[in-house]
Amino acid sequence: MEDLKANIERDHLPQHLAIIMDGNGRWAKERGEDRLFGHFHGVQSVRDIVEASAELGIQYLTLYAFSTENWDRPQAEVSGLMELLVNTIRKEVEQLKKNGIRLHVIGDLTMLPPTAQQELTEALELTAENDHMHLIMALSYSGRWDITQAFHQLGRKIQAGELSPESVDAEVIAAHLSTRDFPDPELMIRTSGEHRISNFLLYQLAYAEFYFTETLWPDFRRQHLYKALLDYQQRERRFGKTSEQVSSEPI
Repeated sequence: MEDLKANIERDHLPQHLAIIMDGNGRWAKERGEDRLFGHFHGVQSVRDIVEASAELGIQYLTLYAFSTENWDRPQAEVSGLMELLVNTIRKEVEQLKKNGIRLHVIGDLTMLPPTAQQELTEALELTAENDHMHLIMALSYSGRWDITQAFHQLGRKIQAGELSPESVDAEVIAAHLSTRDFPDPELMIRTSGEHRISNFLLYQLAYAEFYFTETLWPDFRRQHLYKALLDYQQRERRFGKTSEQVSSEPI
């Protein structure tokens, strides 16, 4: 594990890493347990990856924790997830403060139970002064929701005469997304072997590198993160340019 970490180029890390934490249910099923058992054990993976990312110097880490589509899951699972969310925030907020990690939340938080909203509000306030790393939790989030709410904002501004339709460009749209205070991710990791982004950061992932692993989320640890980062560092990010153009650009 340490050999993998030692090979990572610290000056060539993604500024923003996004992760779809998938496979909790399958992990539990393989062990003859219910899905909540998998979600419970997935919390340790969150803790390990947050700590490892902070140690490496990654500045922004976004975790896809609960999508808008997840509300359609069985009520018992949803209720259990919300209870797990509240309990986890209570337990982890002091560690976030200690490690200088600032918590952010994106998504339609009005759909969350009042207790979860209260715990999140308190955690956001308690970590507001931290600046070592930004941890962004995507809760009750979907990329389509994000784009839709952005266009609602833009529509109201156009209707009020505060904005002209012709002035709406990519930068203006980005400024109205829930991620407007963060740079776009350079790397997106998805666990569990699925090869799709499942309505996650649709606008923001336009130029991200994707890394898919068969490892289920409760088994995903820092050595898996190191492998993903080493793979990322072998890639050439061209943004539509040729390899020759990229290689000739000043560092």
